[in-house]
Amino acid sequence: MIKFKRLVVIGVGLIGGSFALALKRAAIVDEVIGVDRSDAALNDALRLKVIDRAHSISDAPDFNEIADLVLLAVPVGQMAATLALLEPRLGANTIVMDCGSTKQDVIGVAYEKLGKKISQFVPAHPIAGRETSGVTSADATLFEGKNVVLTPLAENTADTIARAEDTWRACGAKVVSMTASAHDAVFAAVSHLPHMLAFALVDEFAARPNAKSLFSFAASGFRDFTRIAGSSPEMWRDIALNNREALLTEMDAYLAKTQHLRALIANADAAELSALMARSRDARAQWLAGDLDGFRDESA
Repeated sequence: MIKFKRLVVIGVGLIGGSFALALKRAAIVDEVIGVDRSDAALNDALRLKVIDRAHSISDAPDFNEIADLVLLAVPVGQMAATLALLEPRLGANTIVMDCGSTKQDVIGVAYEKLGKKISQFVPAHPIAGRETSGVTSADATLFEGKNVVLTPLAENTADTIARAEDTWRACGAKVVSMTASAHDAVFAAVSHLPHMLAFALVDEFAARPNAKSLFSFAASGFRDFTRIAGSSPEMWRDIALNNREALLTEMDAYLAKTQHLRALIANADAAELSALMARSRDARAQWLAGDLDGFRDESA
C-alpha cells in the first residue's frame, strides 16, 4: 500500500483540505502540514484537525525538503510564485501535484520554476468541488467516485506516475490521463464556460433597476442554473484568463447557438424550437444515464 510520512498542502481550502482529510481517512499519511497566506484558514484547519501543523507562506522553504508529497492547492494565478518558493527546498524523492483547472499554463510555469526537478511534478486536476470554498467546507468524501485527470510529463518516471495515481485512488477517485491541450479544450467547454455564464447572468440581473423584484421571484430554476456563481472569484478569474483562447472559442460557439435560438423564437418557429429542446432534453438524459456511446467522439 502506498504510504507517505509527511504531506504538505499549500493552499488550505476546500480542495487541499479535502485531500488531506481523505488521505488521513485512508491512513496513508502520518502527518499533514498546512501552508497558507491566511492565518484564519490555518487556524480553522488546525481546529478542524484537517492539518497537524501550520506554517505561513514565508516559512515554506524551511520545511518543504522534509515532505514526501506536496499538493499545490492554490489558484492558478499563484502557481508561479508558489513553485518558485517550493523549488529550493524540494527533496529529491518528493512528489509534487497541483489541482489547477488549467494545465498548459501551469505546466509551462512548472518547467520554468522547477527546472531540473520537473520530473517530480505530476500535473493533476480533480473534477470535484462545491459552490462554497474554504477549509470549513472540506470533506474527506469529496473525491469519491469523481474523476481526477492527470496530464503526465515526458520527464515523469513510471513509478512517479503510478504513485500519483494510487494517491488519488486512495481518495476514492477515478484516475484518467490525457494531454494538457485536450484537457484545456474539454474543460473550457464543460466547466469554464458554464461558470462564466452563471457569473454573467447573476451580474446582469443584479445591475437592473428592478433587481429586487427579479430576485424576489427567482426560484429553483434560477438557483440551480446559477449555483456555481457562488464559487471563488479569484480562482475563476485566473482560470478564465489562463485558458482564455479555448474559453473564447467556446463562448463564440455558445453565442452562435443563442443567436440561432433567438431567431427561432423571433420567427415563431415552433417546430424547430421544439426539436432543439427535445434534442437537448434527450442528450442530457443520456449523459445522466451514463450512456455515452451515442455521442460522437471525433477526438478519439
